[in-house]
Amino acid sequence: MGLCQLANMFTVSQTSRAWFIDRARQAREERLVQKERERAAVEIQAHVRSFLCRRSLHRDIRREIDEFFKADDSGSSKRSALCIFKTARKLLFIFRIKEDNERFEKLCRCILSSMDAESEPKVWYVSLALSKDLTLLWIKQIKDILWYCCQFLEQLKPEILQDSRLITLYLTMLVTFTDTSTWKILRGKVLSAPGFLSQRVHLSVSSPVTAAQFSDNLLRPFLIHIMSVPALVTHLGTVTPERLTVLESHDMLRKFIVFLRDEERCRDVCETLEGCHTLCLTGNLLQLGSLNPRVLEEETDGFVSLLTQMLCYCQKYVSQKKSNLTHWHPVLGWFSQSVDYGLNESMYLITKQLQFLWGVPLIRIFFNDILSRKLLEHPEPAPAQPASPQNVLPMKSLLKRAFQKSASVRNILRPVGGRRVDSAEVQKVCNICVLYQTSLTTLTQIRLQILTGLTYLDDLLPKLWAFICELGPHGGLKLFLECLNNDTGESKQLLSMLMLFCDCSRHLITILDDIEVYEEQISFKLEELVTISSFLNSFVFKMIWDGIVENAKGETLELFQSVHGWLMVLYERDCRRRFAPEDHWLRKDLKPSVLFQELDKDRKRAQLILQHIPHVIPHKNRVLLFRNMVTKEKEKLGLVETSSASPHVTHITIRRSRMLEDGYEQLRQLSQHAMKGVIRVKFVNDLGVDEAGIDQDGVFKEFLEEIIKRVFDPALNLFKTTSGDERLYPSPTSYIHENYLQLFEFVGKMLGKAVYEGIVVDVPFASFFLSQLLGHHHSIFYSSVDELPSLDSEFYKNLTSIKRYDGDVADLGLTLSYDEDVMGQLVCHELIPGGKTIPVTNENKISYIHLMAHFRMHTQIKNQTAALISGFRSIIKPEWIRMFSTPELQRLISGDNAEIDLEDLKKHTVYYGGFHGSHRVIIWLWDILASDFTPDERAMFLKFVTSCSRPPLLGFAYLKPPFSIRCVEVSDDQDTGDTLGSVLRGFFTIRKREPGGRLPTSSTCFNLLKLPNYSKKSALRDKLRYAISMNTGFELS
Repeated sequence: MGLCQLANMFTVSQTSRAWFIDRARQAREERLVQKERERAAVEIQAHVRSFLCRRSLHRDIRREIDEFFKADDSGSSKRSALCIFKTARKLLFIFRIKEDNERFEKLCRCILSSMDAESEPKVWYVSLALSKDLTLLWIKQIKDILWYCCQFLEQLKPEILQDSRLITLYLTMLVTFTDTSTWKILRGKVLSAPGFLSQRVHLSVSSPVTAAQFSDNLLRPFLIHIMSVPALVTHLGTVTPERLTVLESHDMLRKFIVFLRDEERCRDVCETLEGCHTLCLTGNLLQLGSLNPRVLEEETDGFVSLLTQMLCYCQKYVSQKKSNLTHWHPVLGWFSQSVDYGLNESMYLITKQLQFLWGVPLIRIFFNDILSRKLLEHPEPAPAQPASPQNVLPMKSLLKRAFQKSASVRNILRPVGGRRVDSAEVQKVCNICVLYQTSLTTLTQIRLQILTGLTYLDDLLPKLWAFICELGPHGGLKLFLECLNNDTGESKQLLSMLMLFCDCSRHLITILDDIEVYEEQISFKLEELVTISSFLNSFVFKMIWDGIVENAKGETLELFQSVHGWLMVLYERDCRRRFAPEDHWLRKDLKPSVLFQELDKDRKRAQLILQHIPHVIPHKNRVLLFRNMVTKEKEKLGLVETSSASPHVTHITIRRSRMLEDGYEQLRQLSQHAMKGVIRVKFVNDLGVDEAGIDQDGVFKEFLEEIIKRVFDPALNLFKTTSGDERLYPSPTSYIHENYLQLFEFVGKMLGKAVYEGIVVDVPFASFFLSQLLGHHHSIFYSSVDELPSLDSEFYKNLTSIKRYDGDVADLGLTLSYDEDVMGQLVCHELIPGGKTIPVTNENKISYIHLMAHFRMHTQIKNQTAALISGFRSIIKPEWIRMFSTPELQRLISGDNAEIDLEDLKKHTVYYGGFHGSHRVIIWLWDILASDFTPDERAMFLKFVTSCSRPPLLGFAYLKPPFSIRCVEVSDDQDTGDTLGSVLRGFFTIRKREPGGRLPTSSTCFNLLKLPNYSKKSALRDKLRYAISMNTGFELS
């Protein structure tokens, strides 16, 4: 009984608890529902109040409008144009066609009535167009009103009497405000008040100015309020060209130039207009100048001066980056003055006006003194070019280019000096260069347009270079170096000339392909590029070494960037295809030892040399510096054996049959520190038995070489070879591998480890891929088209033939897409979104060529390349290899491509098993290598013993482990190493038995040659030649 009561008690307790929880839940839900109701009520009330408030406001506005029209109907007095304008703004703000049609009718009648008033400018509605503050608002308002007139006309029916009356009204509105001849404000001399003409006002605006005999008091407001109207000259030329004739007949351009060439008056006009409208005035003056070339020829100095001053005023407010104080301008970029966004619609026309500045007619006028110089000598026949895949062009093009080239044979331009820098001619050219340099730094968003215009004439830049070569007593270099240390106006002008030359020349060379640079030699001869690069190299070196760059800012920093940019474009072009002589880029006056001392002292100038122009240091010294950097890092990370500590060692076990898989699994998880440290490898054969041998870096070297050999095998499809020279780059279809990006990262780590340890591996990379490894593709001067021959020379030839195609490219039926056969299926890659539907035309063919080159070399392999670079840079710091060019990086990876230095190899050879330097077999060996073997056979010998056919960059002293030769008596499977007996027999040339048919073998992991003790020199020669040709060896003893 007691147990039952206890059970019932627990049951009641549990029931009460459940009931309590349920009640609490219901109460909580009710509270949430109540809160939601309250929130909804508040929101509904807010919407209702908002609606009622808007309705009340609209009702009040309509009441005000009705009272305005009621007072107007009484005819008590004429309403001013400003009152009509304000009422129209209110009506347009609340306008609804059905509700406000009568009010709109009254507004139109009121506006037309104001236009009929006699001699009352303030009443005329159109007079607001002359108010600078209201012009743009007035234009928008009249556009809206006329648009509503059109909407009403669409609904009205002429057969209805009431509608026909309204049709007449709205048509009158349209005619009145689209035909300026009906405007009374344009009759007579009503422009005495200062104002601002709208875009639609085309009148004889010069009447008051001519009446006042072109006084400064009226020229100033004329420039400020009329000539600053956006694209005024363009509109006048389109709508009323006779007005332009009036301006020309009164020689207005000359009077503008005379007025604005004064610095104070020009500054006053600019400050009144501010930057945006100053640009409008500049555009109108430029277009007016293009229509009056005779005036420009006579007033070049004044016109250049006023343009420079106006652009300099705008330049003060051009900012390099966005901030809370800047606004975006479509031509100036980030601008720290207020921007009139109402001008955006006119910006296209203003930009077209500005383009006159770098158009051919104005350039010919401005640079007349330069372009009139004669560089041509007597015509000579151009030397015949050997036929090659890159210059096989249609016969018509070949003949045309051959004729052009033969007509331009001239003396090579070199610094000669002799022209005084204070002469009027030099000052004039300097002023013109300052103008164009100012335009480049001011009109930032159309900078490329300016550069393209300045490089359009093929003879401008070489003639400007000839002019630079004549400056000063001894030619350009010394003069410009002196200018760096002078803060005078004359020095700044000369440096601006140099900057303009560098910016334009760099732009030209980056858009020319190899045929145009090397075969056709457009603008510059190759010998001149050598002279120019020598000048630039010296100039940049002096700027850095003399400490000018360390604290450079403003104009000095811009100068350095300009000259350095042009220098590096030439250097990279020379690295890709040589035009300069050997050692051209080195500085003989810079001793590497001095530079290294300064680097050890953390001197800024030495660091800047390495950062900006490492090519002035001999390549081997840079390699030595690289090795020193690696050694210092190893010491810092504790990876070097010392008397007090030993580095951490990572042990891995590798099955020979699964070398790649085991290596990938065991090494990819290692930390960056462990990957840079000591890694010991133990090989296991197919039977699971450990192979004999102790890894003292040698076995790891073999493992690394075998891994790299396998992953770069094109059969694996991680990498492909280029057509022609069969160089490696990531395969676009490598994605078929599982975890292919992790594999590429692993490959990058292995490659980085080889470079880190100084192990040369015979892996020839495509030049464009090495450029990406160095990060060159991020440069603004990088051109995918220039690198394309290193991927596919035939494809490059076909693309450049499109560039030179004389007919309509559209006839070729190309689109902005690339069709590729991927594993038997045709895949279409769009170069831009929707590219397969966009035809290639003469207008976009250059873009097509660059897009195609970029797709083939970057887009297709972007992910693979990024993964490999990530792995490589986890071992090798990017700044370490930035001091190498593309070919130099290849040599760092694969060793020197120079002839093998046998004396250096002999000097650093270690002998075992009784061999020594004077041993008969050793003497025979060196003699055979020197006298009997060809260079190719010597390379095969080196590959046979070290696995790489190229010697180490710093010589055989840096071959790790050192090259060694060991006397062997038996075959490798019987070899148990050196014994006292074998060493003595080898030393005294005592043969245990005749070697007979045995071949030399090698252990590449130890760089070891195993040589039998042959009795005849001929036997040694034949056996060695056979062994290296069959590539026997690769055994671990």
